[in-house]
Amino acid sequence: MRVTREGHLSQLTWMPNFFPVNCYIIEENDGLTLIDAAMPFSLKGIMETEAKLNKKLTRIILTHAHDDHIGALDGLKKQRPEAQVYISERDSALLRGDRSLREGEPQTPIKGGVPKKIATKPDVLLHEGDTIGSLSAIHTPGHTPGSMSFLDSRSGAVIVGDALQTFRGTAVAGTIIPLFPFPAMATWNKAQALNSAIKLLELSPALLAVGHGNLLKAPKQEMEKAIRKAQMIQDRSN
Repeated sequence: MRVTREGHLSQLTWMPNFFPVNCYIIEENDGLTLIDAAMPFSLKGIMETEAKLNKKLTRIILTHAHDDHIGALDGLKKQRPEAQVYISERDSALLRGDRSLREGEPQTPIKGGVPKKIATKPDVLLHEGDTIGSLSAIHTPGHTPGSMSFLDSRSGAVIVGDALQTFRGTAVAGTIIPLFPFPAMATWNKAQALNSAIKLLELSPALLAVGHGNLLKAPKQEMEKAIRKAQMIQDRSN
């Protein structure tokens, strides 16, 4: 496991050169917030990082309910039963294994690995604008219907789950990077993903933190480039 520190944020990365899977620990005055729970084998590294930071994990936030973002959730809840679990109201259904679409949503199939045997139930269901410590919740659907991103008001860092990727190139969810196509293959709706990327760009983030790939400082130019590419692909398909 690799740990990359940037201000209040620690990026934990497994398999960084092959299939990078990230989760994030955000330091707050009253404890630690974990964003995403990576893979089942990630539990050890998360707990070791908690110990090194010398604070307790008090919150677990899930950007969305795909398997590679919730893998260590049950193990973490056993280790820290007092930690509250947060997920969007919409993706709480995916966390239960329910792939059905709601009225008014684009009727494109939900893709990617959706859990079948997660025992943990969320404590808090998130909506646009909710705050968790220093973080503000932003509804960024596209990769899944209920995907959320989180903006740290102290630093301008935005943690986006799989709304974008940076491994092998910066891309909006749904745009295939040939050397790492997996986030695109697991994306539910490309048009909504593009709208969400534009919404994130409008926040002028100082740091982009993704589910797959390295941290990206001053990401505006790379985000703009990724959005233009996604727009070109969408225009061709219309």
